[in-house]
Amino acid sequence: MTLETWLAFFVASCVISLSPGAGAIASMSSGLQHGFWRGYWNAIGLQLGLALQIAVVAAGVGAVLATSALAFTLIKWFGVAYLVWLAIKQWQARPAELPEAGQGVGGARPWSLVARGFLINASNPKAVVFMLAVLPQFIDPTRPLLEQYLVIGVTMVVVDLIVMAGYTGLAAKVLRLLRTPRQQRVMNRTFASLFVGAAALLATVRRAAS
Repeated sequence: MTLETWLAFFVASCVISLSPGAGAIASMSSGLQHGFWRGYWNAIGLQLGLALQIAVVAAGVGAVLATSALAFTLIKWFGVAYLVWLAIKQWQARPAELPEAGQGVGGARPWSLVARGFLINASNPKAVVFMLAVLPQFIDPTRPLLEQYLVIGVTMVVVDLIVMAGYTGLAAKVLRLLRTPRQQRVMNRTFASLFVGAAALLATVRRAAS
């Protein structure tokens, strides 16, 4: 991959990562509930899901997803159901005793946050179809494909890790201001509504006509 191509892809990756979506909502929700260091495990899970999507596209399976109405529909509705389930859990979350600034925040185990982030990205067929349309534009078919997809994958993951760190850290800063149970309930229900909104948007996604 030439430097010019990589720079163009780097800019595209920044735009994609900064665009608000289910991953950004999940990162802010995790930062709000668990603080930055624990909440950031969610971002690790998001990257595992992203890596899986890139591998699917690189292996050519993305083409099957793009052309199979059944596969697309099954994955889409699994993603919708999972986001709605997250919304319900967020809505029902009880106000917690928050630590002073600089102290750790307890809560979910790291691996449960990793799994949550992974499922959010892995259950989004729109992302796979989107990458199937975008990634080949940065691939030179006359050069080794594996190395190019590795560069693309590392670039997207690193950029998204940085962006999700920003979302998680921003929410973790807000965490220090939410001291009363009422404030926490309002914020939990706000994020629950955002998860429902993300689910509604995913539900409207249609497979591109062949």
